[in-house]
Amino acid sequence: MKSSKLNSDVCGKTNLKGSNIKQSNVHEGDDKPYSYVTCGKESVTLDNVKQSNIHESDDKLHSYVTCGKESVTLDNIKQDEIIPYGKTLYRCEVCSKQFRFNGELIKHEQIHTGEKPYSCATCGKQFRRSTDLKYHEQIHTGEKPYSCLTCGKEFRMSGSLKYHERIHTGEKPYSCNFCGRQFVTNGNLKIHKQIHTVEKPYRCNFCGKQFGSNNSLKNHERIHTGEKPYRCTICDKDFRSISVLKNHERIHTGEKPYSCNFCGKQFGCKGHLKRHEQLHTGEKPYSCETCGKCFRMSSFLKYHEQIHTGEKPYSCDFCEKRFGTNSSLKQHEQIHTGGKPYCCGVCEKDFRTSSELKKHQRIHTGEKPYSCKFCGKQFGDNSHLKNMNEYILGKNLTVVQFVTKTLKRILS
Repeated sequence: MKSSKLNSDVCGKTNLKGSNIKQSNVHEGDDKPYSYVTCGKESVTLDNVKQSNIHESDDKLHSYVTCGKESVTLDNIKQDEIIPYGKTLYRCEVCSKQFRFNGELIKHEQIHTGEKPYSCATCGKQFRRSTDLKYHEQIHTGEKPYSCLTCGKEFRMSGSLKYHERIHTGEKPYSCNFCGRQFVTNGNLKIHKQIHTVEKPYRCNFCGKQFGSNNSLKNHERIHTGEKPYRCTICDKDFRSISVLKNHERIHTGEKPYSCNFCGKQFGCKGHLKRHEQLHTGEKPYSCETCGKCFRMSSFLKYHEQIHTGEKPYSCDFCEKRFGTNSSLKQHEQIHTGGKPYCCGVCEKDFRTSSELKKHQRIHTGEKPYSCKFCGKQFGDNSHLKNMNEYILGKNLTVVQFVTKTLKRILS
């Protein structure tokens, strides 16, 4: 089918699309900072120049502004190659950042003014951009239009789907130029680079602690404010961050998308997988500056360092006893409150801590994960094993003597 050709009234060039001719006809009088590549005419706006560059020249319909190289498709002419002729870019008066288009500058200035013109009709939350509002409204509607072809998981945003698909493909296109470590997203790479640069530009207004990303700061400040804006739709439990909510929801769904490369064990949380794999590799990347002892997790190192500093930042509201960790404080306070939040699913007995419940459940399962290195006897509780080993070593008994003595006691 032969395509019809249209002529520009201004420059007389032939064009395949009427919309391009319409743009090409926008020539003004005096102040014209942008120049047409093909016809040499000038225009007030950059968009008109971009459109007017679509002049038919043999088989190459589009021309680059800066180098004059031609291309068949307009997509090949990147926006960063289209620069204004004889005029500077649009500059923000607050931070001096420059933009190619006035519309981009207007959107940027809303960061400084705090203006959020787009409001959610359901909850009233406001946004700077209409696209942000659109994505937010999908939280209320439950709409997830993007689905993974591999596992069928659905997402609200195409970007989230793209990142998810890299779990299946193993693709990590973003690489650290300091250590070579690769990442799935550019955001994760930026956060990682702060390890090398020690850059933490975001400071907490409550305690002064600094963070490498604004999102990390927001999540931290919710510790002070007590805000928990993310709610589980199944059990109504609230959380401070969306990532913690997602990990929690996998308890209900049973989903375990993260698999160990060494033994195949699966996990619902990526952090749990990382800690587990360190058991195989023996990696302990966190070391104490005082004594040199190494740890698998930064939290373990933090608790250990309190031994040297004597710091106990957590205080009991009932008796003012102080503790090094928040979890130790919570367990202690249950002595005062009588709280036993952990319940056995078999006999419904209640316990103060999850570790106590775990030990108890071995009575029902018969599991005995701890074995004696002297005689091979197995125990369901590590403390029972320790007591036996201490008895043998304290009495300076050999394994044969201990077994003989035990048998005599049983048979007598």
